[in-house]
Amino acid sequence: MTTLLYMHPSSLEHDTGPGHPESPARIRAIMTVLEREERKGALVGVERRSPPRATREQLGRVHTGRYVDAVLSAEPASGYVRLDPDTVMSPGSGEAALRAAGAAVAAVDALIGGEADNAFCALRPPGHHAEAERAMGFCLFNNVAIGARQALDVHGLESVSIFDFDVHHGNGTQHSFEREPRVQYLSTHQWPLYPGTGAREETGVGNIVNRPLPAGTGSREWRRVVEADILPAIDAFAPELIMISAGFDAHRADPLAMLELVEDDYGWVTAHLVELARKQARGRVVSVLEGGYDLSALANSALMHLNALREV
Repeated sequence: MTTLLYMHPSSLEHDTGPGHPESPARIRAIMTVLEREERKGALVGVERRSPPRATREQLGRVHTGRYVDAVLSAEPASGYVRLDPDTVMSPGSGEAALRAAGAAVAAVDALIGGEADNAFCALRPPGHHAEAERAMGFCLFNNVAIGARQALDVHGLESVSIFDFDVHHGNGTQHSFEREPRVQYLSTHQWPLYPGTGAREETGVGNIVNRPLPAGTGSREWRRVVEADILPAIDAFAPELIMISAGFDAHRADPLAMLELVEDDYGWVTAHLVELARKQARGRVVSVLEGGYDLSALANSALMHLNALREV
């Protein structure tokens, strides 16, 4: 079994400024843990790849051309520019955003082409809050949505499931597909919390499954919801590809929210998604990094996630 790991140095050049939680330190923390495992010979079956830049055509399947131009032209020659109160660009941010979106596209291409079984795109900035014409919540381009569109529009897939276990609801991904019956979007997230979307009643055209959870929800209740609602819904949808918005900020140590998950939960859910993918999607799983702001929790959770993808 081969698991592709997409990373790129540009993720370290996207500087969001002093004190910003979505910082280059997130990628450094993941890199440190993965390099430690590699030195031990413990990442057998993982193939590192460098992603290409997403093209305007690929971005344009999710975002308007006007928006793409606005984001890329907003990159400053020095210092910082804010697209909203939380979303910052610096020199290098455009390149990082293009590579993060390009990784999702490349991973979809590789899996559908039979080059690997699954993939983890460990890049930043994250993407699931970005809407067609709006940057928000640290996100510039909606990476997972762009990858899903590649599967539909280029490869002709008829069914893609996206499970978003980030602690924040992926309003941008829901916005992208709430009228697209070929894409199923499922989310577990803290409620109430930013961005204020993701009510259970938001069901799209029957393709949206939101399971908001109160602050303090821990592993037992989260796993119950996943087992009772999320996994059966994916199974019934019978996707040809499973995608994951892999945010690790529902961890109990994360400073931006108040769910109580632990590292083992991410390994557990990933193993179940891999099993479902073998049944329904020829084993194809593309995972895209979203949030996670406690550096130790992020790095260790990402390792558990990667190990479950490679079936350890």
